[in-house]
Amino acid sequence: MSTPTTPDVQDVVSRARAQLHNRGMRWTPQRRALVEVLIASDGHVTGTELVERCVAIDPDTTPSTVYRTLDVLEEIGLVRHSHGHDGREEFHILPTSEHGHLRCEACGATWEIEADEARQLTLSLARHRHFAVNLSHLTIVGRCDDCTPGRAG
Repeated sequence: MSTPTTPDVQDVVSRARAQLHNRGMRWTPQRRALVEVLIASDGHVTGTELVERCVAIDPDTTPSTVYRTLDVLEEIGLVRHSHGHDGREEFHILPTSEHGHLRCEACGATWEIEADEARQLTLSLARHRHFAVNLSHLTIVGRCDDCTPGRAG
């Protein structure tokens, strides 16, 4: 996990600041806190969790500031969102690749499914349904080995 003093984090913070300025948005302590919270987050984090973490750093942070800033950060490619099993938006900082998710309906465990793994499914949908899949919004629900009757270890 990175800390706010490492060069890569400073690069992300500088990039976010410049992009927000380019869109006419001020670089506020609340927006900086959001970027730093995102950088420190491991894996998926919900909007509600982001708001709570930002408020813990700066009590003046409002949910609307967090969500407006997240929208812009996604437009500029610093953040990507997907939807969790309950429909809530979950965010990733600097996604390295597009991916979907697998979720066990019995135990609730989740796994990422990379584009290469999903390629056959997405190509089939494109070919037969003329439908381009946004993999970051794909969650396939089923049962893992441990929860499938007759298959558990």
